Parts: sequence; C-alpha cells; structure tokens
Amino acid sequence: MSKEIDWQAHVKGILKAELKRHHATYGMLAEKLTELGIPETAENIANKISRGGFTAVFFIQCLQAVGSKTIHLTDAE
Repeated sequence: MSKEIDWQAHVKGILKAELKRHHATYGMLAEKLTELGIPETAENIANKISRGGFTAVFFIQCLQAVGSKTIHLTDAE
C-alpha cells in the first residue's frame, strides 16, 4: 500500500523550508513581494501559509521574491 500524502502540508513545508534557507521572515517576504508589485502584509502571508491553502501563483511569487532558483521536494517536513 502506498503512503497517503497530505499535499497541503507538504507544499506548506516546502515554502517554509525555502524561506528558512533564504533567511526570510514574513515581514521581509512582504517587502520583497511589494517591491515586485504584489502588495502583501506579513500578517496576510502568515495566515495564508498557516492555512496551507494558497495558490500555485502565490507559491511561485514567494519563491521568486526570495530568490529561489531551485526547490527541494524531499526535505520539507
């Protein structure tokens, strides 16, 4: 039997791991997103990430904002 994956938790873990790798706080991420023309507050970001139900667009915007070139899919939890 295959192990069932909680995909929301997995993607949330990937994003949090990437933020940690780039030493980015939610406040810093909010500033970088705003510089890219995507106005967000640290509080909104924290809420989206804690829910884990954000869009793929938001995920990619965050990765772009912190300068991620690659992501690690296996060590995010």
